[in-house]
Amino acid sequence: MTNNVSPAPIAHRPLILIACMLAMFMSAIEATIVATAMPTIIGDLGGFSLLGWVFAVYLLAQAITIPIYGRLADLYGRKRVFFFGATLFLLGSVLCGFAPDMYWLIGFRLLQGLGAGAIMPIASTIIGDIYSATERPKVMGYLSSVWGVSAIIGPLLGAFIVQHLPWALVFWVNLPIGLLAMFFLWRYLPAHQQLRRHALDLAGTAWLTLFVSALLLALLQMESLGWWVAPLLALAAASLALLVRQERRAVEPLFPLALWQSRVIVAGNIGGLVIGAAMMGISAFLPTFIQGVMGGSPLEAGTTLALMSIGWPLASTLRGRLMLMTSYRATALLGALLLVAGGLILLMLQPTGGLLWGRVAAFMVGAGMGLCNTTFLVSVQNAAHYSIRGIATACTVFTRMVGSAIGTAILGATLNLNLQWRLPEIDDPVQRLMEPAVRQSMGSEALAQLILQVAASLHWVFLVSALVSLLALAAAMLIPARCRPQGEGEEAEQA
Repeated sequence: MTNNVSPAPIAHRPLILIACMLAMFMSAIEATIVATAMPTIIGDLGGFSLLGWVFAVYLLAQAITIPIYGRLADLYGRKRVFFFGATLFLLGSVLCGFAPDMYWLIGFRLLQGLGAGAIMPIASTIIGDIYSATERPKVMGYLSSVWGVSAIIGPLLGAFIVQHLPWALVFWVNLPIGLLAMFFLWRYLPAHQQLRRHALDLAGTAWLTLFVSALLLALLQMESLGWWVAPLLALAAASLALLVRQERRAVEPLFPLALWQSRVIVAGNIGGLVIGAAMMGISAFLPTFIQGVMGGSPLEAGTTLALMSIGWPLASTLRGRLMLMTSYRATALLGALLLVAGGLILLMLQPTGGLLWGRVAAFMVGAGMGLCNTTFLVSVQNAAHYSIRGIATACTVFTRMVGSAIGTAILGATLNLNLQWRLPEIDDPVQRLMEPAVRQSMGSEALAQLILQVAASLHWVFLVSALVSLLALAAAMLIPARCRPQGEGEEAEQA
């Protein structure tokens, strides 16, 4: 199934693009800016034991609602659904700043997450609607670059706010950005008129909610839940089976059958899942190696990881031209090879070595993400008809998010199993290395042995991350070899 028909000309497209970039920036910066500010927030509100839930509840709510909003956007129009989600997100942001304790903060973060599920997929869908197949690669590069910029600005802005201003501004900074994005979309984005009434697949929505909640809760809270993970995973599997059964029977399913009849869309979803999992290898564990094993500073870890954020938008700017010159498959394959190479280069990091290989790997992984991620997204949008483009886009975003949770669980388990095997007598060896006082109190011989074993364990994490990245090659190979963004003449011919 292909849909390469050029959209009808829409006035003020640059302003609509700016609005979508602002919305994407608001969603992207949320994670980094809040993470930076949480130590200060906990110092004020207390409740350190609840820290994980501040992030987990936001992620759960966002993940659950992404495909639901995607389908609602197809049924009732992008504009009104985006406004609903953005309003919930901004309301939650305002209330987070007034939270009197951690329990209220978690509740308001839940409200934030329920709205956040609409922002990223619908903003991407709007761009897919107003730009043609040949224009989408370049424009999606602009959206992709927003993530790189936010990854750099977020921590710096969060640190500045908590040092000089009330921490509530960490959440309230979203307000002017979101309101400006909503104004531009309200003023310049035409509303899509539906010809007939639709109904959301409520049973499918319920089974999806139960499946995602059980799966992500099991993966994100694996260590604290212990053996309770098994029944949660069983509940997730049962809910998934019932979701598939419901979607086959529904008149207007949450996930239309056409999504799974296109190799391009299937490849995009598999690619999103793999990319989300592989990205955690560097974003979560490279800073741990630099600070814990090498004894580096948080600044050194941050600047090294920032190179991934630089490589991402740079590769995105080249990706559009590369897709037009070659194909989706060739571009995605190149990105996947960079991901694998970056993961393998991390194996060259040594406790007494410099940061060169870590920085090279971070840049290569970022470039691989820039080529792979948006290539899969653009290919999906170009393959999907307008009537299902919202849910098709949302699915790729959703699978990447689920992939991040799966990657966190797999790589975290790899690290823990290695540490238990190598250092069975030491409780939480990584934490010992991360605390300067504990590190200095250890004898030089004991410290050297601890560093050596933790480094070897993290090398296994990097290796598994590289092996996971190999699956991105398989996802790219699913895309037909000659499939690429088409020119206007070719679009008209296919139409």
